[in-house]
Order: sequence, then C-alpha cells, then structure tokens
Amino acid sequence: MSPLRSRRGIFRLLAGTGLLLTAAAPAAAFELSLPIDCTIGTDCAIQSYVDRDPGEDRRDYMCGHQTYDGHDGTDFRIVDLHAMADGVAVLAAAPGTVRAFRDGMPDASIAETGTAAVKDRECGNGVMIDHGDGWATQYCHMKEGSVRVRKGDAVETGTPLGEVGLSGMTEFPHLHLSVYRDDVEIDPFAIGPTPKAAACPFAGDPASAVWSAEARAALAYRPAFVLNAGFAGAPMEMADVETGAVADRALTPTSPALVFYGRAIGLETGDLQRVTILAPDGSVFVENEVEPMDRPKAQYFAFAGRKRHDEPWPAGTWHGRYTVIRDGQDVASRDVAFEMPE
Repeated sequence: MSPLRSRRGIFRLLAGTGLLLTAAAPAAAFELSLPIDCTIGTDCAIQSYVDRDPGEDRRDYMCGHQTYDGHDGTDFRIVDLHAMADGVAVLAAAPGTVRAFRDGMPDASIAETGTAAVKDRECGNGVMIDHGDGWATQYCHMKEGSVRVRKGDAVETGTPLGEVGLSGMTEFPHLHLSVYRDDVEIDPFAIGPTPKAAACPFAGDPASAVWSAEARAALAYRPAFVLNAGFAGAPMEMADVETGAVADRALTPTSPALVFYGRAIGLETGDLQRVTILAPDGSVFVENEVEPMDRPKAQYFAFAGRKRHDEPWPAGTWHGRYTVIRDGQDVASRDVAFEMPE
C-alpha cells in the first residue's frame, strides 16, 4: 500500500498565494476524459467545483456557489447509497502510471464517525496517477475493496481504477477528483486567469479547461440539478432518500399518504422550489412552493402530498414535478409518472 496526499493540505498552503488561479496554461497535448462511468445530468452530477476564492467566501469558476470554502477538487456525486452498492466505476481520466494507492478504509460517513477517524487520510481509498510532463490526478473516496490497480501499473484513458464509495472525509457517495500541474492543485475547468472583462474577480476562463471536447460537452455548467424525485406512500426526510429507505414507503392504493418529493443540489439565494402532483384526471392534486432560499444551499429536499382518508387512491397515471425556479425561470426540474393500480 502506498500513501496518498491529504485531500486538503496542498490547497490550504497555496490558497493565499493565488497560485491556484494563475497556474501556467496547460500543454495542448494533455486532456482529461470523464473520470466516472455514469451519465452526467441523469444518474450523477457535479456537486462541488474547486473554490477559487482565496478568502473565507466561496466561488466556483463561473462565480456561483457550487463549492465550499477551501474545496480543492471536483466532486462527482452519484444519486444514493443504492447506486454505490450496485457499483459505479471510477476511470482513469488520462493515460499514465499509478504513483500511489490506498484501500481498506471503511465506507462510513464522517457524520457518524467524526473527522478524527480519517485524520491524514481524508482522501479515503484512492489512487494517484502520474501522467508525465508535471501532470497528475488523484481519485478519492473509493469503495472499500474496490481498488483494482497498484503502484507502478500503467493505465490508459478509461481504465477502471475502482468504484465510487464513501471512504474518507465525506458524508455522501461521490468521487473527488484533484488535478495537479507541477505539484500545484489546479481547477480543470478554468486553468487560465480571470478574464479581464469578468464581473467576478474569481471567475475563470473556460476556454483554458483541460477536459476533452466530449467531456467538456457533458460537463457544461448547470445552475442547479435535481438529484432525486419520485412518489412515496408516506412522508419522509432527506436521509430516507440518501439511504434508499424511501423504497420501504412504496406507494399503493391503500398507502396512508400520497407524496411526491425532490432533492436538488446547487441552490442559490432567492431560489424557489415547487412540488406539484397531478391526479389521473389532470387536476392539481396538491402543490407546494418552498420559501425562497435565504442563502446558497449545497442541497435541499422538499415534498408535497396528502393523507388518505377512507377511499383508496384513484387508479391511473399520477404525475409529479419538482422544479427549481431562479429569477422567474425554471433552471432545473424532474418529472415522474406513476401508474396506480386498481
């Protein structure tokens, strides 16, 4: 077993110097492919980008708040623990040689174990790859027992390295990707400095991204994303969706309630969320609009529904829609249809 870098340390040492924002432009020959085997915008999404603000605030390369203070990589989030159990492959983003790896750390949220349990091992199970010419990538929070490569192994673009997990400094299953150039952690979405015309001093130049054309298209910036949405037969909390316990609340004609829920990531101050259920006859069964966000939120959960009284729920097709509204425009939504049996 070879040691991995702490997931945070280098960024914190360099954040005050501005080096993250001014690293040299990449060599034209180097580019990154998607490091995860999922469909971006369908069954996975970017939860957090690199924090480009060297102060106590947080800003991603588009000057949004889809990051947190001091975050030094890109987080690719999968939908829940069920997806993790099924297995989502972590892939080498470019050819190279494995420099270090770690496996054997348990998949456990730090909300339960505490941060001391992963001190100096914040990356969890992971792999670091040397791509030559000063470039390196690191893949963190992989599933225990899934790491498939060892130090010295040669890998190609797309080589499976392991699977997305919940090891190290994390509270949800995701892949944390760090990119290095000459031992400086950089933002793969905008390596070049802030464009002079940018309104935000911490914005980056997307034209300097190191993603391949295919990856760049898949990773186009989304103002928000609906991670989960669906029907249930009882009220629930966000933890029920993350753990998959929502499956125990399956909707049937005699369920005590009829509920539609949604969970979104990347919310900004002022965002509205609307949850609507349409009955089989097309009428609005229930609609709930959450108060505008008082501050940016990494994620938020909302639902709407009614309790059942005497009669079973009507048979037919029920429709649910969860929408995030920003400045009067729908910026993210998900529609789900459910067929209620007789």
